[in-house]
Amino acid sequence: MDSYVSPLCQRYASKRMQYVFSPDFKFGTWRKLWIALAEAEKELGIDITDEQIEEMKAHQTDIDYDMAAKKESEVRHDVMAHVLTFGEACPKAKPIIHLGATSCYVGDNTDIIQMREGLLVLREGLLACIKSLRDFAMKNKGLATLAYTHFQAAQPTTVGKRATLYIQDLVNDLDNLDFQLSRLRLLGCKGTTGTAASFLELFEGDDEKVKALDKAIAQKTGFEGTYAVSGQTYSRKVDYNVLSVLCSIAQSATKFSNDIRLLSHLKEVEEPFESKQIGSSAMAYKRNPMRSERMASLARYVICDSMNPAITASAQWFERTLDDSANRRIAIPEAFLAVDAILALYNNIISGLTLYPRIIAKHLNDELPFMATENILMYCVSKKGGDRQVLHEAIRQHSVAAAQAVKCDGKENDLLERILADKTFNLTKEELDSVLDVKAFTGRAEKQVEEYVFETIDPLLEKNKNRIGSSIAINV
Repeated sequence: MDSYVSPLCQRYASKRMQYVFSPDFKFGTWRKLWIALAEAEKELGIDITDEQIEEMKAHQTDIDYDMAAKKESEVRHDVMAHVLTFGEACPKAKPIIHLGATSCYVGDNTDIIQMREGLLVLREGLLACIKSLRDFAMKNKGLATLAYTHFQAAQPTTVGKRATLYIQDLVNDLDNLDFQLSRLRLLGCKGTTGTAASFLELFEGDDEKVKALDKAIAQKTGFEGTYAVSGQTYSRKVDYNVLSVLCSIAQSATKFSNDIRLLSHLKEVEEPFESKQIGSSAMAYKRNPMRSERMASLARYVICDSMNPAITASAQWFERTLDDSANRRIAIPEAFLAVDAILALYNNIISGLTLYPRIIAKHLNDELPFMATENILMYCVSKKGGDRQVLHEAIRQHSVAAAQAVKCDGKENDLLERILADKTFNLTKEELDSVLDVKAFTGRAEKQVEEYVFETIDPLLEKNKNRIGSSIAINV
């Protein structure tokens, strides 16, 4: 306990995402790439034996990290340290390991592979959240609630309709994620400045073999192809494009978490709260929305972190500079780890969210009299033969008086009682109640939920039914 450990690993991110950015995955992928390179070079006529390749495969995962660290302290180069370490384990293959390649062959290609795997993990998490929100929206499609604009009471909506707004944001994020996944390519084998000169030399000027090598490496690692042109590295705008997707997910999560926090204050909803959970070390009664707050906190980090690849991409000189390296080692993995944690929290909250319908109804009923005044006005003119101008002035006076009683005296809103007692309106209790039917104020909200779910979300979930992630335990 005498050295720093990232909270993203210690407290928040899943083991699965941690593995994607672990030394085992990273350096194991380096070795896979060296094996793929040797295989492809052999297939294209380079003098490499099956025995050498089999030796490399036999030592693909038994990485001597102590030796690699010792080598790096000597040579001050992480890739060469691992080339030498792999060579110690594979003496027969040692002469052909990394043949013709530059450091970015393993470094950049592995980064792309890690980002692809990370995006696939996040994709499952997004689908899980969409599925949970879909069920929540359908369950509460007709539950009327106050809508808020400027966090002031506005025309009612339904709890389910509000949930579809969160779903739509996540579907947008999923579309962006799929688009970036479809665009990912390997760097391939481009050499020190992207010209593939070393491989052209290796194949004695055979241009077709150099192109075939690039294609073979992509196929062996599950990619459609490689980037057509590059410097020593692939364009760092790729990193920016990928982290823009993660930033977008963080934005969606922030909006959702903020709404939950505000609704928690209103006592309309409550996020999952464990039986022995403590809300405050001082105030024993507290039930803070700490999961939503954590979502907002992690999302803020991701939104800020997404600026790193933007600045890195803009600051690269010519075919490459190394001022990208240290930044990318931190910025890219941590963005993935944080968004992984965000989606786990998102799904946990929506799956265990408690609603308090009576509180929701109370808040609605507190404001409904003011919202109903236009309907009352129309009813009294069309059904009772009232004078629109006279009725409008009466409503204005009663509304001011009722609002004064609520704000200054702390009384209940008695606007409807005032209108019912005013002979100008000539209304019975039954007539007034018919005008106040809450369904008349929520418009198409319930139907909008059904249409969106049945026409858009259910087909999406059916198409991806085998790719929906499972719930991840929230431990702290």
